[in-house]
Amino acid sequence: MQIRKTRWSYYNLNYYFVWIPKYRRKILVGDVAEMLQQLIEEVAERNNIEILSLSIRSDHVHLFVSAPPRYSPAQLINLFKGYTAKKLLERFPHLRTRHGLWTRSYYVGTAGTVTVETIRRYIEECQDV
Repeated sequence: MQIRKTRWSYYNLNYYFVWIPKYRRKILVGDVAEMLQQLIEEVAERNNIEILSLSIRSDHVHLFVSAPPRYSPAQLINLFKGYTAKKLLERFPHLRTRHGLWTRSYYVGTAGTVTVETIRRYIEECQDV
């Protein structure tokens, strides 16, 4: 367990997110996947969010992060999905649908009694499926 700190707090808040493109299209490959990874890293760096693990599959994204307490899980997913959708659609207009790039839904879990290593191993194992 690693304790992080801000100016006013000490924290260990870890969130595991999974989200998918509209219609579960298998579009997160090649240049799109590479750019998506860069964009996620940009969002994290700009907002003082540490990426603990990231796996981009052809039809979904697994992201495990540690974030300061000023962010709710809903704010975090909106940061990642909003920024990546805007930039990916600018660069790859063929990804556009009538309803946007990402579905509205997502999965979020917290790492309470599960170790960071357990979740990291799970994400890495998903890459083999």
